[in-house]
Amino acid sequence: MKRNMGNGERVLRGVVGLMILGLYGALTPPLQYLTLIGLLPLGTAITGFCPLYAWLGRGQGPSHSGGAR
Repeated sequence: MKRNMGNGERVLRGVVGLMILGLYGALTPPLQYLTLIGLLPLGTAITGFCPLYAWLGRGQGPSHSGGAR
């Protein structure tokens, strides 16, 4: 599995994932299970691979880096 995210995006996704998971204890049972969605950004931050980006073809090489042409 090839990484397709930059370090800045990985840090941002990790922080957002932890913040969403942090709400688990603060909410009542029907809503607290929705906070488990925070595992998705946290998992992509840990691995550095986003399946959606791979499917869309983003981050596959220097032509997809988003820099100046």
